[in-house]
Amino acid sequence: MRAVLQRVRSASVSVKGRTVGEIGPGIAVLLGFGGNDDPGMVGGPVWNKFMQKLLGLRLFPDAGGPINASLADHGGAILVVSQFTLYADVKKGRRPSFSKAAQPEAALTLYTSFVADLRRQWPLVAEGEFGADMDVSLVNWGPVTIWLDSDEL
Repeated sequence: MRAVLQRVRSASVSVKGRTVGEIGPGIAVLLGFGGNDDPGMVGGPVWNKFMQKLLGLRLFPDAGGPINASLADHGGAILVVSQFTLYADVKKGRRPSFSKAAQPEAALTLYTSFVADLRRQWPLVAEGEFGADMDVSLVNWGPVTIWLDSDEL
C-alpha cells in the first residue's frame, strides 16, 4: 500500500465535469495498492500502522513551527483518490508497466475498506471515484508532500 500525502489549502475531484469530492484545508491522499496487498490485510497490523501514521503525521503549522501539528491538532479534512500509478515500474523502456499494481477487483475492495475505516476514525473524508478518469485539483500548502509505503513503516 502506498500513498502520497499533500497538505492542501483545498482539493477537489471531478468526473466528466461533475465534482465528486471536495475539501478545504487538510490532506489530499493519492492511494494505491500493490499486487502483494490483499483484502486479508484490512484491520491487520500493517493496515492499522499505515492508517495511524496517516492520521498522526505532524504536517500542519502551530506555534511550535510550520510542520508541528497533526490533523487532529489542526483540524481539516481528507480527500482520498485511488491512484494505481503509484506502482508504476519505469525501469525498462519509456512506457510505465503497472504489473506491480493490484488487480482492479482487489484494489477496489482495499480502497473501499480503507475509505470506510478512515471515515470511522475521522469525521471529514471525501473521495474520488474508483476507476474513473478523474480531474484532481489541489492547492498544495507549503508545499508539503510526503510518501508513505507500507513496506517502509
